[in-house]
Amino acid sequence: MRPSRQRRTRSGAGQSLLLVRLAADSGARRGELAVLRLSDLDGRVITIERSLSAGVLGSTKSGRTRRVTLGSGTADMIRCHFRAWAARAAPEQDWLFSPSPRRSRYMTAGALSRRLTRLGPTAGVEHPALHRLRHGVATYLAGQGLLLKAQARLGHRDPATTLRHYSHATPLDDADVADELDRLLNDLAQSTDHNE
Repeated sequence: MRPSRQRRTRSGAGQSLLLVRLAADSGARRGELAVLRLSDLDGRVITIERSLSAGVLGSTKSGRTRRVTLGSGTADMIRCHFRAWAARAAPEQDWLFSPSPRRSRYMTAGALSRRLTRLGPTAGVEHPALHRLRHGVATYLAGQGLLLKAQARLGHRDPATTLRHYSHATPLDDADVADELDRLLNDLAQSTDHNE
């Protein structure tokens, strides 16, 4: 393999790893991931304010900007990845996912999806998709009983959307409520019996 092809393969692998990690941490949509910039990251907080839809750069699906706290490992990975690319060529822009080291343009959402699809067989994942990583974030948070946090992380405008799609994952842990209602009903029944 020629040295330039080796560097491209290595840098492409770095972008792929970052893509999977960032998608699994942030719960961002693929169109949002495609147009993230290094300047969107402040410490561990990434601001998601733009998206690609049908190839057009615009606002997010909900029309709202959201700030998502990333794990420190993910935030560090973003900075390390960008430094490694910057060492190869002076960047013109700061797109996280770009087809060239100069970062002069962003990758399309379709290109990111194809990249993940190609990785699937190597990783032993059937039907890999960026949306499945987003779904995993939401399912995990809903399973922890954190529906409002899932709503905020996913950027759903209405909590009913999150509830409608992820209520199946909410834990059934209402035994304390059932016991309290049972005590209340028993107390009412006893007071009714004493009044007769």
